[in-house]
Amino acid sequence: MQSGDLIDLDITDVAHGGVFVGRHEGRVVFVPDAIPGERVRVRLTDTAKASFWRAELVDVTVASPHRRPHVWRQADVDMPPEQRPGGADFGHIELGHQRALKRHVLTDALQRFAGVDVPVSMQGALPLVPDAGVPAAQTAESPDGTGWRTRVSLHVGPDGRVGPFAARSHRVVAVDDYPLATAAVERAARRRGSGVPARPGRIDLVQPTDGRVRVIPRPDGRRELPPEARETIVERVGTREFRVDAGGFWQVHRLAAWTLSTAVTGVLRDLAADGVAGDGAPVLDPDAWHLDLYGGVGLFAAALADTGGVRVTSVEADAAATEHAGANLAEWVGARAETERVDRWLAGLSRSASPAERERLRRGVVVLDPPRSGAGGEVSAAIAGLEPAAVVYVACDPVALARDLKTFRERGYAASRVDAYDLFPHSHHLEARSEEHTSELQSLAYLV
Repeated sequence: MQSGDLIDLDITDVAHGGVFVGRHEGRVVFVPDAIPGERVRVRLTDTAKASFWRAELVDVTVASPHRRPHVWRQADVDMPPEQRPGGADFGHIELGHQRALKRHVLTDALQRFAGVDVPVSMQGALPLVPDAGVPAAQTAESPDGTGWRTRVSLHVGPDGRVGPFAARSHRVVAVDDYPLATAAVERAARRRGSGVPARPGRIDLVQPTDGRVRVIPRPDGRRELPPEARETIVERVGTREFRVDAGGFWQVHRLAAWTLSTAVTGVLRDLAADGVAGDGAPVLDPDAWHLDLYGGVGLFAAALADTGGVRVTSVEADAAATEHAGANLAEWVGARAETERVDRWLAGLSRSASPAERERLRRGVVVLDPPRSGAGGEVSAAIAGLEPAAVVYVACDPVALARDLKTFRERGYAASRVDAYDLFPHSHHLEARSEEHTSELQSLAYLV
């Protein structure tokens, strides 16, 4: 068979990356827009590999009871595949079943790539604690899982068309709405889509806590950072404020920073209560040395410091983020932010740490929130080599997380629990948290 041929498939499983699995004469075929249990007709798009093919969904002949009208009308199955926008690849699935599928993908990755079989919990974003300064409508998820994106990237094609990319392509498609975006970001996106064409490239829309949407143009061929991206904005997490560049990294879901900070703080308090890091004290060991790796502007370093970590070091490669982290952590005398690649910083620490510093590190906690590719074997091994009392790992890719957990396991650390959060509703992405201890401590380990 060849690309362009039509075949009928039974969809039997979900795979990492937002695609679903069928088989044709024993060969795996990956198909988007389907649901396990469905019978579908697909058009083959890539038959070059002997091990698997790829296809696009043309029609659903037997639908799953979990299928719903797509939350993004233009991404629904009755639209031509080449016109369906990307970014909402689970939008045709009932929200609860989306989360069941994501939990399955995470559990499967942990078993296959890490060799561990641990309890995995799955839930949505945590509601904010009611606050007089936060409108009631912004303190919890929407019932249908829409309206959460505070950051959206639009693309500008060579013909001046403005919109998202079509799914799994770099072709710009025009759309009428942006249901995953907050109301303010959606209004801004519609204006950009119907306004004067911009130069080919990208336009980022960013809505911080103050509610005003910033527009950051990023035309192709422009190497320098646009001035709009360097504006300092303020993001609020509970009662704490964090300075960050408008073009810098911050969580996309309007509740994500709160959810992850709350989850990590909960693990740290559990550690202290168990006496793992605090010897039975109600706070982390104040004499230990705690690390926040890939620390950004200091979100988790603040959680460490708030929980009693007097000595906290945040390490981040982006100099602008580190500068903001220094300001965000200024209230804690023992907290500092350092600009360096994490692998290089750990290598330097391993060479130069004094016996007293190594002892403080062994009684401390390491929190890491690496990029989607994960920390990698070298960094994971270096962290384990410091022998911290616990490691709290925040991940956004199940396979990368599992591979790193295998490295930790091989060096005496064990994860006994994974907590996953659906911070990207209607897409295949999720966040997972892990907290690990050395096996000598016979303690629990969680993934966040």
